[in-house]
Amino acid sequence: MSIRNLIKAGAATVLCAFSLTAFSAPIEIKFSHVVAENTPKGQMAIHFKELVEKRFPGRVSVQVFPNAQLFGDNKVLEALLLGDVQLAAPSVSKFQKFTDQLQVFDLPFLFEDMEAVDRFQQSPAGQKILGSLEKKGLVGLGYLHNGMKQLSANSPIREPRDAEGKKFRIMTSDVLAAQFETVDAIPVKKPFSEVFTLLQTKAIDGQENSWSNIYSKKFFEVQPYITETNHGVLDYLVVTSAEFWRGLPDDLRPEIKKALDESIAYGNKVADLKDQEDKEAIITSGQTKVLPLTAGQREQWVESMRPVWKQFEKQIGRDLIAAAVASNQ
Repeated sequence: MSIRNLIKAGAATVLCAFSLTAFSAPIEIKFSHVVAENTPKGQMAIHFKELVEKRFPGRVSVQVFPNAQLFGDNKVLEALLLGDVQLAAPSVSKFQKFTDQLQVFDLPFLFEDMEAVDRFQQSPAGQKILGSLEKKGLVGLGYLHNGMKQLSANSPIREPRDAEGKKFRIMTSDVLAAQFETVDAIPVKKPFSEVFTLLQTKAIDGQENSWSNIYSKKFFEVQPYITETNHGVLDYLVVTSAEFWRGLPDDLRPEIKKALDESIAYGNKVADLKDQEDKEAIITSGQTKVLPLTAGQREQWVESMRPVWKQFEKQIGRDLIAAAVASNQ
């Protein structure tokens, strides 16, 4: 064999080996989130990894990065669009610059309980919201529950006037800012990863969160009072980039969506269970006092914060708000 033919044969062998390696390389899915692994979102992400890698061994690899190891919620959507991660589940409050419709979930005292939230999300109106992100390069894949929000503080908060002048950490949401401004409190937009330190150093007076987040992040250890307000919902939107999603093999995309749907359903069951368990664990700890609201006190909060609905009606849509209200019946 001539040297030229030998070189050609060697090059062909290398190219073939490279092609086989490239073909066999698994699809990598990096799932970034900001909460602990023992939360509903943390458990959902682990369940998804286990399902996918069991069903598609060697073909799909899932890496889960909890506790903002890669990105905080304020940066993860940009990271998705850049291809640095492939899955995320930020709070619905983080999507304000992508769509106004998701702000419906931030409206105070809109939903009576998580059953109403679920009914709305599974309704045609709720499902339509998922598609509102595609024009911005994102694909909404499903809603993940965490629970209703409670209000913690350094001093007892029973009536709206008790919040006056106090600083409360909120997510990046104009609706949530308006929510606290209606009771003359001071909203402070800060990343979730900084909340414990802000509370511990008394840089802020309080925060709003679900029982599982208050427990898993130990906020109850540095907040002497938690008011059981159930004033809002803390839910997440599982999301990916349109570029990544459309780039998946046609035979694989529906199967990954199926695994994701199963994992979200699993995460929502965990959320329901942990909501009560973590509340009881917080009470049992004796490190904070949980304050229930009387019917009269709750009505004061509802009346004080209801103007926020009207304030954001044009942005969110009157029909969408009406559909959410109807889910309570």
